[in-house]
Amino acid sequence: MDFQKDFPILKSNVNGQPLIYFDNAATSQKPNAVINTISDYYKNYNSNVHRGVHELSQKATSIYESSRKKIQKFIGAKSSTEIIFTKGTTDGINVVAFSWAETQLSKGDEIIITTMEHHSNIVPWQILCKKIGAKLIISPINEKGEIIMREFENLISNKTKLISITHVSNSLGTINPVEEIIQLGRKNNCKILIDAAQSIPHFKVDVAKMDCDFLVFSGHKIFAPTGIGILYVKKDRYNEMNPYQGGGDMIKDVSFEKTTYNDPPHKFEAGTPNISGAIGLGAAIDYVNKIGIDQISNLEDELLQYATEKISSINKVKIFGTAENKASVISFNINGLHPFDIGTLLDQSGIAIRTGHHCTQPLMNFYDIPGTARISFAFYNQKTEVDFFIESLKRAIIMLE
Repeated sequence: MDFQKDFPILKSNVNGQPLIYFDNAATSQKPNAVINTISDYYKNYNSNVHRGVHELSQKATSIYESSRKKIQKFIGAKSSTEIIFTKGTTDGINVVAFSWAETQLSKGDEIIITTMEHHSNIVPWQILCKKIGAKLIISPINEKGEIIMREFENLISNKTKLISITHVSNSLGTINPVEEIIQLGRKNNCKILIDAAQSIPHFKVDVAKMDCDFLVFSGHKIFAPTGIGILYVKKDRYNEMNPYQGGGDMIKDVSFEKTTYNDPPHKFEAGTPNISGAIGLGAAIDYVNKIGIDQISNLEDELLQYATEKISSINKVKIFGTAENKASVISFNINGLHPFDIGTLLDQSGIAIRTGHHCTQPLMNFYDIPGTARISFAFYNQKTEVDFFIESLKRAIIMLE
């Protein structure tokens, strides 16, 4: 089935060539269903939420909150009150760091992350550790880009208070064994945060089945607008959290002497929210549900296997990230060629890929490289696009050698 017809940007040309968009790990394209929903909001019922008795505000509030319920069901949360709207994955991790961890962790406590983490799951913890005297522990990986589970388990101690881990590596495509990691954490009374930015668009994510304490993702990775994201908080954790930001909508009563906070999740949603973004995210969830997340996963797995076989046959190519369990990401380098030059030449053929360190500089340091060229698929990509990419890549190599 041709899903590209649902995405208007995929009909466009770049440098005189039909666009081939292989940068989905950075951001996904948006279907008409999402674009039209956002347009409808601004055209027909644009209003602030939660504060108005007039009809437009009531309608905006109803649709905005219905998005929260859609997301609750999509990720298997028990209640919509466990769903906090954020700006994105980075914002969600920062909320956990400074609403929960800052009060729950003390000097000498430890937080475990891995070598493959995105900067968003490194920097907030560095800031927090410096602030309260906690320690950041880095779990190693092997050359294939997999967590060394024996060593991971050995790092957990009675000092470990939080494990914060990516579900899928944005640079390598590695799908981490989060269920096993959560079980290890539970044995040691650790709390668990899952960065699902790169897993949520590709396969089923179920927070109840996982039994994680926190989970974060960004709307723009799953065909929704930028600037909207989700922080799932297990209900038990709310009593341990203080507001990260103060202002409107997160309060019940305010005086100069005292403020009474609103109930969760609104307690953690200060100010006018990204209403159109939340509504757009709800529309994106509807779109994904209509196709079926399992069908999406199968289509992308097929593309990954096809492209991996094709690119592996090219001389001098080295793929970084060869884990047994992978999502639809291929990071590679061509011996002697800079990935930036590869990306620039591919762009001349209308092919959008990502080059650089992918906000994972410590991971690049592990492999002793400055960066990689990265292709990443969504279900709307096609094998014919992979074929043209391979031909273009071979031409680029000849030009650069």
